[in-house]
Amino acid sequence: MPIVVQKYGGSSVADAEKLGKVARRVKQKRDAGYQVVVVVSAMGDTTDDLLSLAKSVSQDPPRRELDMLLTCGERISMALLSMALQEQGVPAISFTGSQSGIITNDAHAQARIVEVRPYRIQDELAHGKVVIVAGYQGVSYKKEVTTLGRGGSDTTAVALAAALDAEACEIYSDVDGVFSADPRVVPDARKLESLSYDEMQELASAGAKVLNAQAVEWAKARGITILARTAHGQGTGTSVQELAVPTDSRVKGVTADAEMAVLVAHASVPLQELLEFLDARAVRGRTLAHDGLPGAPGRTFLAVPLADIHGPEALQRELATRFGAGVDWQDGWGTVTCVGVGLNADWVPLRKALSAAEALSARVHAVSTSPLQVTLLVDKAHLKTLTARLHRELLGS
Repeated sequence: MPIVVQKYGGSSVADAEKLGKVARRVKQKRDAGYQVVVVVSAMGDTTDDLLSLAKSVSQDPPRRELDMLLTCGERISMALLSMALQEQGVPAISFTGSQSGIITNDAHAQARIVEVRPYRIQDELAHGKVVIVAGYQGVSYKKEVTTLGRGGSDTTAVALAAALDAEACEIYSDVDGVFSADPRVVPDARKLESLSYDEMQELASAGAKVLNAQAVEWAKARGITILARTAHGQGTGTSVQELAVPTDSRVKGVTADAEMAVLVAHASVPLQELLEFLDARAVRGRTLAHDGLPGAPGRTFLAVPLADIHGPEALQRELATRFGAGVDWQDGWGTVTCVGVGLNADWVPLRKALSAAEALSARVHAVSTSPLQVTLLVDKAHLKTLTARLHRELLGS
């Protein structure tokens, strides 16, 4: 029988009633003739609650101990869903990331999957069981429990789909697929029927929360089609795959990201030294822009996702000790990003973006571009209005 991997986010398994709905959906898939592997996130706000608990005893929790703590959330979900399925007469078994054979490097809090050995999953599928897997986690080659970073359950699902040669990888959330903007910010946002891997990865990296960027990267490398769907209905969702030809619209989506700090490094700070400092503390950057030429006075703007920094206050102190006034910490800025294949074939999208910011009196601190995206660094107060205006300017109402 063909294998399908389904992933359910935290809001989809937030309470007993929702767990029951997920169990019924999984049962329907199994009854339709599929072997089913289900990846689950932690229930509701469990991960945030555990993180707050950690910070109540440590301003900068050790990453290893944080991984030990945070992985409890997914273990609760997997066990409860297995119980719910068995209550409905469906044989099921739950596995942690390590029991599922998900092997990672040893980068606590931001581990990357290096290998999947799904032997136990395959054995249980052969015995007719639905296998429930705790997302977001694995085990390093040093036998340490690791986590994959925010949204890591998506990566778990895609990696398992590849290892099991699954027919499909279905990612379920509260919304029916990927939209051209956040519908809560842009009511006219339209659902996208399909996206290329590159477009989806850019949107995810820039703040769109439907899919995880690393999961898309994994899917692209292994040719896995991702189907992003709603857990609360029968919508058509969005298909993420390799597209043969670009679609008719160059701009596919506009997204904003407020969950970041921006490090502003002045000319006195060697960029290599700052990057080495951040790498040593596992602080990744999302966007880097520079307003000077190499060897000339200028500033570097480095956007850092706050989700990856479990002790921002401690990091600020370390930056001040190491670089003094040479590096400023700005937590009042965010990014608005336009994404699409061939976006920068001419200067029209960038010109429209700058004009829109000017019309809203939104100061643009820096600009970053690539063949797939245009990003403006602006004050967080302007993120929603600028996103809505850019969507109207570039995609219409």
